[in-house]
Amino acid sequence: MKIAVLGTGTWGTALARMLSNTGHEVFAWSALPQEIDRLSTEREHVNLPGVILPQEIVFTKSMQEACQNAELIVFSVPSVYTRATVAAAAPFIEPEQVLINVAKGIEPNSDLTMTQVIRDELSKHGVYENSIVALSGPSHAEEVSRDLPTTIVAASSDMAAAEKTQDAFTNDCMRVYTHFDVEGVELCGALKNIMALACGISTGLGFGDNTRAALITRGLAEIKRLGVQMGCAESTFAGLAGMGDLIVTATSEHSRNNRCGILLGQGLSAQDAIKEVGMVVEGINALPAAMQLKEKFHVEMPITERVNDVVFNGMNPKQAVMWLMTRDKRSELDN
Repeated sequence: MKIAVLGTGTWGTALARMLSNTGHEVFAWSALPQEIDRLSTEREHVNLPGVILPQEIVFTKSMQEACQNAELIVFSVPSVYTRATVAAAAPFIEPEQVLINVAKGIEPNSDLTMTQVIRDELSKHGVYENSIVALSGPSHAEEVSRDLPTTIVAASSDMAAAEKTQDAFTNDCMRVYTHFDVEGVELCGALKNIMALACGISTGLGFGDNTRAALITRGLAEIKRLGVQMGCAESTFAGLAGMGDLIVTATSEHSRNNRCGILLGQGLSAQDAIKEVGMVVEGINALPAAMQLKEKFHVEMPITERVNDVVFNGMNPKQAVMWLMTRDKRSELDN
C-alpha cells in the first residue's frame, strides 16, 4: 500500500525505511527542503549513520504528493509541530485514509494528546471522518533502523484501523499489538519522557542502579495514578506503552531524554543541555502540560514536580533528590 510519512526525523526515517523494505510504497515529506534534498541524494540520515535508505523511498517537498492516494498517513514530527503539520495536510486528507500518530507528547495549555490534537485541528478544516491510531511503545529509531526485534502498540477507538496499522507495520523485526485505550497509551508515551529525565539526572549526580530502579518504579506509579484518574485502563500502564517504554527510555544510551537528564544532573542549564543533545527533548516539552494535568485532576506527582523545578525553576538537582527522599512516610499501597 502507499504510506505517507510526514516528518523525516530519526523516527520517521527509520519507519520509512522499515515500511519500504517490507514492500510498501513510501513517500516521506519534511517541512525542511534542505533535509529532503540531502536525504534524496545521500540516502542516509545524519542521526542514523551507516543506515542506507532504500532507493524506493520517495522524499518529497510536496504535501499533496505525499498524502494523495495514501492508505495510511503517519504523523512523525515533534509534538510541538503536530498541529501545524496537520493543518498543512488537511486539504489533502480523504475520509478513508487512516491517520497514525507516532509523536509522544501533550500539547501545552490545551492538555490534548497528539491524536486529540490531530482530531481538533482537522475539525477546524471540516475534516471529521478519519480513523486515528496512536502507535507507541519501546522503540528507539536507532535500533528499528537496524532491524533489531521491537514490539509496539497500535491503539485506536476503531479496531479495524488499529488492525490495518498492525498489518502494515508488522514484519519479522517488528511485532505490533492492538489496543483500545488511546488516551492511556498516549499519556504513557508523553510522561515516561519526564521520568527518563529524572533517571538521567540521577545518573548525572553519580547515583546508581538502586536510584534508577526507584525512579522507574515510582515514576510509573505517578503516571498510572494520573491515568486512572483520567479514566484510562489500569492495565495499560503495565504494558508496552507504559512499563515497556518507560524502561527503555529511562535506561538507554539512545534516549535523548536520558542524555539531557544526565547533563542537568551534571549542572548544565536546561537550555544548554538541550543544545548539547542536539535534538528535540520531548520530556521538557511535556512538563507544562503534566503540571497542568496534575492540578486539574488533583493527583500527587512528586517526581514530576521536582523535575519541573530543576528544569524551569532553577532548583539544584541534589536538593530535588533530598526533597524526594525526606518526604513524609507512607505505604507503597497508597494510591
